[in-house]
Amino acid sequence: MTGLYEFIEDLWIADSHEHTVQEVERVSSEADPLQILLSQYASSDLISSGLTLEDYVRALNLNIPLKERWRIIEPFWAKAKNTTYFEVIKVALNDLYGISELDENSIEMLSDKMKSLNKVGFYRFVLKDKAKIRVSIYDGIADLVDVDREFFAPVVRLEDFILIRSREDVRRLSESIKIPIHSLKGLESALESKVQSILNKIVGFKIALAYRRDIHFEKTTFNEAEKVFNKILGSERTFIRYTSSEGIRLTVSDEVSVEEARPLQNYMVHRILEMASKYRLPVQVHTGLHEGNLNLVSNSNPLNLANLFMEYYDVKFDVFHGAYPYVRELAVLAKNFPNVYVDLCWLHAVSSSSARYALNELLDMVPANKIIGFGGDYKHVEGVYGHSKLARRNVAEVLQEKVDRGRFSLEEAKGIAKMLLYDNLLEVFKLDF
Repeated sequence: MTGLYEFIEDLWIADSHEHTVQEVERVSSEADPLQILLSQYASSDLISSGLTLEDYVRALNLNIPLKERWRIIEPFWAKAKNTTYFEVIKVALNDLYGISELDENSIEMLSDKMKSLNKVGFYRFVLKDKAKIRVSIYDGIADLVDVDREFFAPVVRLEDFILIRSREDVRRLSESIKIPIHSLKGLESALESKVQSILNKIVGFKIALAYRRDIHFEKTTFNEAEKVFNKILGSERTFIRYTSSEGIRLTVSDEVSVEEARPLQNYMVHRILEMASKYRLPVQVHTGLHEGNLNLVSNSNPLNLANLFMEYYDVKFDVFHGAYPYVRELAVLAKNFPNVYVDLCWLHAVSSSSARYALNELLDMVPANKIIGFGGDYKHVEGVYGHSKLARRNVAEVLQEKVDRGRFSLEEAKGIAKMLLYDNLLEVFKLDF
């Protein structure tokens, strides 16, 4: 009989969240190890440990020799490499490139190996052959990205319809979708047209507004939102003059404040959720820890979303990152609301021990079909691979401990593992693989 660890190691998995650079862009780039590996996460810990932003920028400058750039990073790498962000990198470098430790002697060897593999077929090798990931939900951040459907299924944010604070924002949105917008009703019609035009390309929506504001989206009336929209477009707004990066002098309307814009933002979030309900699309929501430094995590408490869960009861909410550090708050929400799913994307890379603790408690509280066990959340495939290895290990350790205690039989644990790492995601996003 196959053991649990072997079963999970062999399992094809589904990935709930990626920002991975598309292969065509990756293979046309320099494949510089520092630019790739420090594009996110690890860089945040380096800066937290004391690396200045100026030195971080210098370390990514391809005009400086690689070894010299590594010497900038190395003292802080030594200080921060205890974190799980760096464990992800270590696992990836060892398994994909045969490098067990990154230092002054191995950095150029890594560069040579990365460049030699930087060609079409690399993503199939890493994501399919090595990571055994059947499909990844893809978040292009700015807008819908033309993704390789062999690997990815996209969601879209539509934040340009929400984060309107100036006449220039309206103009850019109108230009991008080629629809004139002169009123709140016009903005709503433009949103409907945009959604209809991409329905056959997307599998859901994404809300990541916690990076800009708190995630309590109050119910707002049309009149309240319209007052804000009219104020933005109104001629009484002050104007600012500036010089563009091209040296062109421009005059644009000033922005309303984040607080002033709040009723309009709330209104448009509700309109997008109405679209999700109408077209039976799930909604992914960022909660908990933010990427980067100097963020306000209290903006991301999932309890702020309860009014949405109650009103849009027919929309499935895929709530991200285990809401860490608000894991228990999210567990309670998922236990109470049939339409709320706990997604552990990114969490295994944030802290392996926290991911295991969260999963252990979640399996005692929440039906297993409500837990999505893995999402890489990386820009580079090395991170996706390393994170997937940690996620498999964490799921196996938690389930094995419950088998050892007699909580689950071995076969029950295998069934739960497959739900967490594959079945649940496909069911929520209606994917057929």
